[in-house]
Amino acid sequence: MAEKVLKAGITRKPGWLYYLDRNLDVYRAKMVRGGEKKRRGQEPELVLKSGLRRDENYLYYVDKSGDIARVKASRGGSAKKGRGKKAAASKKAAALKKKLAAKKRKELAKKKAVEKKKARALKKAEARRRRAEKKAASKAKKAAARAKKKSTKARKAKGRKAGAKRAAGRRKKAKAKKAAPKRAKAKKAVRRKARSSRKKAA
Repeated sequence: MAEKVLKAGITRKPGWLYYLDRNLDVYRAKMVRGGEKKRRGQEPELVLKSGLRRDENYLYYVDKSGDIARVKASRGGSAKKGRGKKAAASKKAAALKKKLAAKKRKELAKKKAVEKKKARALKKAEARRRRAEKKAASKAKKAAARAKKKSTKARKAKGRKAGAKRAAGRRKKAKAKKAAPKRAKAKKAVRRKARSSRKKAA
């Protein structure tokens, strides 16, 4: 709150700027309006010698009544510092939160990518296993078909051999049957010849 130090009772005139110097004496200077130029030799005029002594903890000024007043100086006080610190802390916390969120998103994306890669690898492995099973089944089927074919071929060959053997036996029997009368006749002839030769000898 403002505190009056000296009742000077200075009458303010329009077009003049009233201020205090280092020694708290009141001076006035002609104000330059828009478009005007400051004239040479227009020096500030001394209005009042106050004889006051400045306290560094206060700010001094000429108030509306033309008196010298002062207010407590706020030179980056604790409240201001506190506000600044709070703002800085909140800003830092927000930045940290943002950084953590970004890190979390990055980790989540990385985890998802790993899971996706794993799923693809599992899918590929499953596809390979199915292909291998299919190939093995096809191979086994082919091997079974070959074995069946071989066995059928072997049975057929055996059947042909047995048939040929039977046919040969039948031919042999027929030949023997056909040749039997001739052999009997020859034997008879041999026996007759033997008898005749014995008779002659007797």
